Amino acid sequence: MIKSELIDKLAQAHPHLYQRDVERIVNVVLEEIAEALERGDRVELRGFGAFSVRNRPPRQGRNPRTGEAVAVKEKHVPFFKTGKELRARVDGAGKKSS
Repeated sequence: MIKSELIDKLAQAHPHLYQRDVERIVNVVLEEIAEALERGDRVELRGFGAFSVRNRPPRQGRNPRTGEAVAVKEKHVPFFKTGKELRARVDGAGKKSS
């Protein structure tokens, strides 16, 4: 699902809201999550999961084409850990009852 599909689905589920308002709400929520991660904060959505920032230390890498050693700088990357309820729903989605 892409963001526009999410907005459409929410707008259909809540016909009393204008599509532009639903779009604004989705954008605000996503922007707040991004800003929190930018500050280094953790964002937890109970039952869904937690977003955090992980540090990757500097290391020596290799150019795959030439094999030459390359210095890779330290970086901070976003990380998502699924919540227990989401994990259970996804795990149960692939199983069919007999």
